[in-house]
Amino acid sequence: MTGLGRIAAIAALAVFAAAAVHDVAIAGPAGALKPAVNKPAVTEPASSESLISPPPETLPANLPPPRVYIFRGALGPIFSTGMDRLAEKVEKAGYWASVYEFTLCDLIELQVEKSYRQQPAPIVLIGHSMGGLCSVRIAIALEKEHIPVSLVVSIDPAHATKSVPLNVQRFINIFLSDNILGGGDVKPEPGYRGHYASYDMKDHDEVTHINIDKMADVHAQLVTMISQLNQTPATTETDPVPLRLLVPPNTSLELWDSGIPLFARPGDTLEQIGETYHVPLWALQQSNPGTASGPLMPGERIVIPRHLLPAPAAVPEATASPAHIAAARPKAMVHRSSGKTSPAQAAANADRSATAQPGGKNGMIIGTRRQ
Repeated sequence: MTGLGRIAAIAALAVFAAAAVHDVAIAGPAGALKPAVNKPAVTEPASSESLISPPPETLPANLPPPRVYIFRGALGPIFSTGMDRLAEKVEKAGYWASVYEFTLCDLIELQVEKSYRQQPAPIVLIGHSMGGLCSVRIAIALEKEHIPVSLVVSIDPAHATKSVPLNVQRFINIFLSDNILGGGDVKPEPGYRGHYASYDMKDHDEVTHINIDKMADVHAQLVTMISQLNQTPATTETDPVPLRLLVPPNTSLELWDSGIPLFARPGDTLEQIGETYHVPLWALQQSNPGTASGPLMPGERIVIPRHLLPAPAAVPEATASPAHIAAARPKAMVHRSSGKTSPAQAAANADRSATAQPGGKNGMIIGTRRQ
């Protein structure tokens, strides 16, 4: 029996035991269970700051729509039905998606590679439990073939899941760190320069390994990401900052892509920055450990969680600048006493001007929740 097979057998036994205790419905009606068969309704397109490393492989312009490969965990047709629901929502939004058992991981990797060679298109890999392990495994195999992966999402992946390879442009991990069935705290490889965000849901008693794949709000956010993928540049003016967040109880899960560094101005506080950029205070505090609760030091580097958004065709100049930080394109910041721009403030101006712009649906900006 292979190493993957042994992990699968252990996971299957553990799932049977856990299922007798936990199966909290948090996403509405569960619906009928579905057999592990290929869905004929939609067919895949026929032509289808530590170490220095090159940026992730980039995709050519004018791409076809993304291809979404989704993987169930052990006993997937029984316990990973949220993956089927997600695939249905992706298809309803007008994109190709297909669901597979994780045991077909190596076979599907060859299919992904072949389809990309025939016709390059953004690759999306999403998996629950052992399916999350499979998603990262396929990304690693594609790295060896110099094929970029636009988005990987692992949902409570197995502990044996390896690190995120350098060819992945965006990676999101949603997991339960205290769970023996999943609990994979997947980290990026050294030198990773893509967008990385990790969300630990262990303080949410209503979330278990069996229902974490069925969260409707997460599904909606993932469908939005996929639908905006072709219009959303993966490269940004500044290097993205990895996010590792412990989501507090009774708090909805918002899927930021990564963090962005900005610089505080005189009188700024985390509370003001949170209000301006539409980011909850807990997320700012966790993104900036050790930051004082009072006024920040002028020029102090602050990491703000952000969404990647489609590039706007045109960006209007901001007409208002609330608090001390402009929510849209800010004008040059000056010393309140001398009227001269300091070097630190000039750097902050350039950074904010390049990144804190309206764009996407409803003119969303850095911390704003997708609608």
